[in-house]
Amino acid sequence: MGPEASDNKRVVVVGGGIAGGFMAKELQFGAHVTLIDPKDFFEIPWANLRAMVEPSFAERSVFNHTEYFPNGRLVISHVVSINKSEVVTADGECIPYDYLAVATGHEEPYPKTRAERLKQYEAEHEKIKASSSILIVGGGPTGVELAGEIAVDFPEKKVTLVHKGSRLLEFVNAKASTKALDWLISKKVEVLLEQTVDLNSVLDGEKATYQTSKGETIAADCHFLCIGKPVGSWLRETVLKDSLDSRGRLMVEETLQVKGRKNVFAVGDITDIKEMKQGYLARKHAEAAIKNIKLLMSGGDESKMATYKPSKGAGLALVSLGRKEGVAQLPFMTISGCLPGLIKSRDLFVGKTRKTMGLTPQTSKAKTSN
Repeated sequence: MGPEASDNKRVVVVGGGIAGGFMAKELQFGAHVTLIDPKDFFEIPWANLRAMVEPSFAERSVFNHTEYFPNGRLVISHVVSINKSEVVTADGECIPYDYLAVATGHEEPYPKTRAERLKQYEAEHEKIKASSSILIVGGGPTGVELAGEIAVDFPEKKVTLVHKGSRLLEFVNAKASTKALDWLISKKVEVLLEQTVDLNSVLDGEKATYQTSKGETIAADCHFLCIGKPVGSWLRETVLKDSLDSRGRLMVEETLQVKGRKNVFAVGDITDIKEMKQGYLARKHAEAAIKNIKLLMSGGDESKMATYKPSKGAGLALVSLGRKEGVAQLPFMTISGCLPGLIKSRDLFVGKTRKTMGLTPQTSKAKTSN
């Protein structure tokens, strides 16, 4: 960071996902910014399922933090504590802050380096290729999209999706849910609703057999667990513990300031904002928080701080179904087929997101499958 920034405020961003990475990028030239993340890379999360069936896709959707964050300090570590003036890392480093942004989202078992992440995708791809039958547990957006990717790229494989709910995609309306179910059935995916699976499999020859809560037996060469992950409990040991709701999320004002903390902000899935947890909304949180941190650093009028209010009614939701189709829940209608596919499924917004992060879109030739 250049000497011209020597008098600038210290901003610490915890978490290098969609919201945290964007905040670090946007604030790096107007403050002493430290980004703390347990991995050295930024990942576009809604592209990771495509990378499992096409590992080269991850070359664009996974990139090092330093590519978009050249003017700040990157600390590769977990945060274990926060007090009124410092953040403490798992390595014992105390990093002081004037302004803090918590953007840790859900707990994910990511490897530390980009190279390791790319190898993971290669391994997942080989696992899918080597399997004739695949079990997917969880019928939320991750499970549905993974089933769609495999069904389109590997139509010869037997895919079974088990979901404990009465319908798929329970975060969207029933019409969108039904459209997704009909599409999966049309692709020969077997969908079992209102059932859970005992993943303590019993080997039957080379295949594993799994028992459902209704007594059905599923034979599969491999399985993928696609259920919601917790936000983590580390904040309960910090000065922010009294600002957590019953689910461990940080309670925030409309300004994205953590309740009771003028100089601490929270963005993304870690907030208690009542809305669907989606990447494009996390970035909207970040945009408001960035404006407010800049205003506070410059001594501006606090009555002019930006606010974020979740939209009322049915939110916007796009679920890709393979490479060419999808389901879209819009404020006043639900559509499926090629039009939602054109919006999301072809490139999964990877080029657009890279551009938002200051990188070249590097639009690759989309692979066409059945």
